[in-house]
Amino acid sequence: MFRTGPAALAALTLALGACATTAPGAAPAAIEAAAVPAVTVTRDGDVWTADYVLDRDAPVWAFYSSSLIMEARRPWRLEQWRVLTPGVVLERIGDRDVLRAVDGGPVPRRVSIALTPKSENLEADYGVLVFTDGSTALPSGQFDVFPVASPGAVAELPRDLNGHEMEGGPAMVTWRDRAGPILFRGRRVAEATEAEADTYVLFGAADLVEGERLITVADPALPAWIGEGIQTFAPRVADLYAERLGPGQSARPTIMMSWNGPTPGMTSMGGSVLPGLIVMTFEGEGVVDPTAGVLAVSRWFIGHESAHFWLGQTVRYDVARDAWITEGGADMMAIRAMQSIDPDWDARAELQKEVDDCVLRANQPVAEAAGRGEHRANYACGAVFALVAEAAQRRATGGDWFDFLRPLIDANRADGVLTRDEWLDALDAVSGDPSLRRDIETLLDKGSSTPAGVIAGLLERAAVPMRLESGRVVLT
Repeated sequence: MFRTGPAALAALTLALGACATTAPGAAPAAIEAAAVPAVTVTRDGDVWTADYVLDRDAPVWAFYSSSLIMEARRPWRLEQWRVLTPGVVLERIGDRDVLRAVDGGPVPRRVSIALTPKSENLEADYGVLVFTDGSTALPSGQFDVFPVASPGAVAELPRDLNGHEMEGGPAMVTWRDRAGPILFRGRRVAEATEAEADTYVLFGAADLVEGERLITVADPALPAWIGEGIQTFAPRVADLYAERLGPGQSARPTIMMSWNGPTPGMTSMGGSVLPGLIVMTFEGEGVVDPTAGVLAVSRWFIGHESAHFWLGQTVRYDVARDAWITEGGADMMAIRAMQSIDPDWDARAELQKEVDDCVLRANQPVAEAAGRGEHRANYACGAVFALVAEAAQRRATGGDWFDFLRPLIDANRADGVLTRDEWLDALDAVSGDPSLRRDIETLLDKGSSTPAGVIAGLLERAAVPMRLESGRVVLT
């Protein structure tokens, strides 16, 4: 999610959905229908419903996807969903949205919920896309639930469910629209049924345009220059990434673009990536016309989102604490791609934003930033760590960030996971300086009371040109 006021373009603070991993406890691709909940999501005009058939008795069913609205930090589901089944409530317990039986007994096996889909920018998650013509795209993962023994047990669940064993698997979801076909995986179909679809499902008549390199679905009111720019620039970025990093997760992605209107005093770009799909939301008077500044930021934005087909989809992080690997890494990929495609673009200014933002947030553990709602720390500090790795690579081999990254991607294509230790082991190998790893781990796990000093030391030992100026780390 990128947002600025009218005076200046601020740093991109994208939603973590760009590289979200499959929810832990999820069943493998082959799932027996009787062993998981079933959900039917239906749109009938303006009426939306989700009808659950639960596969077992449990007093509480918790939602895997239980994110908060960005900035407001309120649970989005409690504002957009309303339980119709008597004796069942939808509420928040700890970090989870849950369905709970009022009398403490098991939740009825059949539960109906009325939906009011609304476009919101969510923390580290995929939000609904609402188009100006009424078309609506729902992220498939928001319907998955798992049984929990008690409300108290929900409160004890970890924020990050990766590696946490749970009963059951992802729901088998059916999507249908009484008005006609839905768009599912780039095709119009009467309805679709799948578990772990890991995509967006589009209800409505939004136009699908198939090109040689892209499939685009654009809000009819979206400023024309945005769609045109994406269609011409995204393939150039993808070609550069493929040349430097090998094949990515998708060679011909679908891009969905929604438009929330020309809100005064705002320039907003938000997005995320799923397999074969990039979703983007634009808003504000600042993006109505393609000024030089907005054009540069939109290209950088495309570069970051496209990067996730390599760093986030081809390989993903192991646990949510390691989001800095994919988010900061994608930031650095976008910076180097922009620098390569447009030599006049000021890469140093963008890197300086990353350094400034990391210094501002690294007084507390970066690995715990998401729990504090400070997702920007993963982007900024991850990019600073990438800058350190790139400098070490340059000193060792004359290479750059892509040269550091490619062996890590190639070595992990089979299992699809790039762990923190693998990343830091690569840094040790290329730098020969274990103090770099030590200081990065300090910032990740503890933070520092003097983050500027720690970051300055990292950059200096890695031979990144910089100076300390009145306590500020300034790249030179």
